[in-house]
Amino acid sequence: MELAHIRSIRVLGLLALVVASTNVFAHADPSFIKHLNTITVLNSTVPADGDVNPYGVALVPETKGTLVAGRFLISNFNNFMNQQGTGTTIVQIAPDGTFTTFAQIDPTMVNCPGGIGLTTALVALRSGFVVVGSLPTTDGTSATAEAGCLIILDSSGKVVETISGHHINGPWDMTAVDGGFFAVLFVTNVLNGTVAANGDIVHRGTVVRLLLNTFGGGPPQLLNSTIIANGFPERTDPNALVIGPTGVVYDDETGNLYVADSLNNRITAIPDALFRIAPTGPGITVSQGGALNDPLGLALAPNHNLIAANGDDGNLVEIKPQSGKQVAVKLVDSTGNPPGSGALFGLFATDDGVYFVDDASNTFNLLH
Repeated sequence: MELAHIRSIRVLGLLALVVASTNVFAHADPSFIKHLNTITVLNSTVPADGDVNPYGVALVPETKGTLVAGRFLISNFNNFMNQQGTGTTIVQIAPDGTFTTFAQIDPTMVNCPGGIGLTTALVALRSGFVVVGSLPTTDGTSATAEAGCLIILDSSGKVVETISGHHINGPWDMTAVDGGFFAVLFVTNVLNGTVAANGDIVHRGTVVRLLLNTFGGGPPQLLNSTIIANGFPERTDPNALVIGPTGVVYDDETGNLYVADSLNNRITAIPDALFRIAPTGPGITVSQGGALNDPLGLALAPNHNLIAANGDDGNLVEIKPQSGKQVAVKLVDSTGNPPGSGALFGLFATDDGVYFVDDASNTFNLLH
């Protein structure tokens, strides 16, 4: 085994210990969302430039620069003309609704294959850096979609680094295991052969693990990149641009990474995600069918259940990962035709409830 890889495994082991020692989740009621019945609209997600279609949601862990701990970052995928894969802004919204624009990225100033179209892949790190995925188009159609990149911004919203290549091809969603001096990013990718298939399903979607060094105050440095899961179905779509593995969340108690396998209508688990050196294929099915209906966003509830946001009917579905039982379903958007279709994407669960974006109304909301 190469020396660099051995060092990476040692770092990952230390990171796992740090994250496990800070675990403060509680195990109580078998359902987290069952008793949540009120939806509060916190604010619009539309910044001054008119970007729409909010996708990613990330909780700010520490106050640094213009980032405020406890507030949420939201990425916009579409521009003011509603062209997919052209959004360039990240906004910051507090639980009380306070709104600021965190970043407006100039595509001409970023070396990202294809340009800028900010996806659900969004995390805020303890070091003060923010990482966001870009799956860009030139005209809002899948025919012009390109590989994109991960963009790293500092705590004031300035781009300081980009990561392209290294198995990144259409970064669609992302979660982080953050140890302070080191961080691991788990990124789902949906463009491996998808555009060339012209609407047909290809089974080439991946999950990539990236190890970053965040020590020293400078931009995070990429140490290692590994494909830990592959074979997910993906295809282009005239309404959603592309459909493939989306929501992703890590549970430090089990070491499992959970992924929303949208086209298979299931939630899958990737065991030993931090240390795996070879891909598992598309993982082990946790729950499939039932109330799941094109699951997109995925979050870990305070009781360690999974909450999936359906792309086709406006429902949140809560799943007990140990048994795969779907313990609760909650309708949070019934607009449109069919009702709720295309409304839900990114979400984040805290003790306050479930924070989620609503693409139909371009708002950031709280189910509580």
